[in-house]
Amino acid sequence: MSALSPNTNNTTQYSPDPDSSKRILPNPSPKSAYRWNQENYSINRRRFDIWRFVLLLLLKLWLNGKKWSYKGGYEEAKLFRRRKMQAAWIRESLLELGPTFIKVGQLFSTRADLFPAEYVEELAKLQDQVPAFTYEQVVAIVEADLGKPMNKLFRHFDPVPIAAASLGQVHKAQLHSGEEVVVKVQRPGLKKLFTIDLAILKKIAHYFQNHPKWGKGRDWLGIYEECCRILWLETDYLNEGRNADTFRRNFRTQNWVKVPKVYWRYTSPRVLTLEYVPGIKISHYEALEAAGLDRKLLAKLGARAYLQQLLNDGFFHADPHPGNLAVSPDGSLIFYDFGMMGEIKTNIREKLMQTLFGIAEKNADRVVNSLIELGALEPTGDMSPVRRSIQYMLDNFMDKPFEEQSIDQISEDLYEIAYDQPFRFPATFTFVMRAFSTLEGVGKGLDPEFNFMEVAQPFAIQLMSNTNGRNGSNIFDELGREAARVGTTALGLPGRIEDTIEKLERGDIKIRVRSSESDRILRRLSALQLGTNYTLFIATFILSATILYVYGKVQAAIAVLLLAIAPAWAFFRLLRRLDRLDRMF
Repeated sequence: MSALSPNTNNTTQYSPDPDSSKRILPNPSPKSAYRWNQENYSINRRRFDIWRFVLLLLLKLWLNGKKWSYKGGYEEAKLFRRRKMQAAWIRESLLELGPTFIKVGQLFSTRADLFPAEYVEELAKLQDQVPAFTYEQVVAIVEADLGKPMNKLFRHFDPVPIAAASLGQVHKAQLHSGEEVVVKVQRPGLKKLFTIDLAILKKIAHYFQNHPKWGKGRDWLGIYEECCRILWLETDYLNEGRNADTFRRNFRTQNWVKVPKVYWRYTSPRVLTLEYVPGIKISHYEALEAAGLDRKLLAKLGARAYLQQLLNDGFFHADPHPGNLAVSPDGSLIFYDFGMMGEIKTNIREKLMQTLFGIAEKNADRVVNSLIELGALEPTGDMSPVRRSIQYMLDNFMDKPFEEQSIDQISEDLYEIAYDQPFRFPATFTFVMRAFSTLEGVGKGLDPEFNFMEVAQPFAIQLMSNTNGRNGSNIFDELGREAARVGTTALGLPGRIEDTIEKLERGDIKIRVRSSESDRILRRLSALQLGTNYTLFIATFILSATILYVYGKVQAAIAVLLLAIAPAWAFFRLLRRLDRLDRMF
């Protein structure tokens, strides 16, 4: 992400932002005195603030499922409005809780397989709104990490940051050689704060993992480990420098892409010094036109650059929003901020090939099997609902020509199917889909007629017919492999039949048959038995109260009648549940 000078009109983009979150300028605000931003904050108070947020969130989620909590009766539209308000409250609460939770919220904005669309949409807007730290703290960190006084390291160092965010802030500087640079300095005490917060988050992850409702089919501890890995990587500026170098090498033959150079002599785990590469922010359309740049060409170049990263290099920018993209006066694209990168390995590309062929054939079984191999789908006992969902999506997805598809609409369809299903989209997959959607939005801003899929079509054809020349994976090879697979299956069929017959003879095969009518009858019998018990309790209490009343024990009779309220209420709820079951079957 880029940093902007507070003295500009926001048309010129200068340097990478402190992290991949939304840009903010270090203007003082009423919220500048965050408790977590103090040097000596209370750990117990930190625990209290975090657990208070979690418990309030759990209460709100619990109330969502209670129809009596809706004024005037339950309606789907009321649930939707309530979720929208809750999502905004979650976003504001994460901002108050600070860097760890801002970054976690941004990561969760890619997990539409875990959260409702309203929450994901709001989390995607999550921006840093945190104060800059002092120049004295900047000097202390730079001198401690680089081992020299500031005047020996830089000819000039601007004490006012040009951008501040949750993980750090950026200052413009000049080396003694005369080269203009930007220096990214990590927020003091950040790793200490991460250590405390992540220890608390681990306990929260354990709670959710063991929860009877929210823990079912969810690997919260795995999600926690993934968040930890990404967060610690983002705090290592040496890793970001290596990412920038790799990205720069991948585009070394493309003169229409520029990547800032890393100055390793002035870089450490908490300090990153990069080449100063000015440019016009890609979403400032008037400035682009004033510079005489072709907006339609820029839209295509943005898509082309990302497709090359994804399909040719296998190493891609995971957060290509407008703040991380600029345009030089000669029309070249400039990429900033390499803290969050994605990688697609060769074996993953081969499995993705199977998914692509399954989509092209409208073969839900093949898509399901390939997604299981990719780890994006968790196999369950009965996969037929998932298979039907995928088949439905394929039938609708293939209605339009490939080049007329919308990435954003495809993402929404995928996430709609994935939510509350056994899909487990890997972080790489969700980063890719989010990046595609973001780039489509950037392209449409530059050119209203832009279509990402139209630009992607040649790359997709190349991928499906060649897989970049690897292993000769073209259509004919695929057909040959399919023929060989069918032949192997046919040859092995007699042995499999014989093995099945042997298992039948030994009694090792169990056949499960599920009948909706049988289920209905069993549920009803169970409910009736429970209802009988409730009736006996109620009758016993009423009879006891009557006897007590007859013998003049009025207060005791009232107490017994009050005890009868509990089984009576349970009996009433049981009758309502029976009515719902009858309507379901």
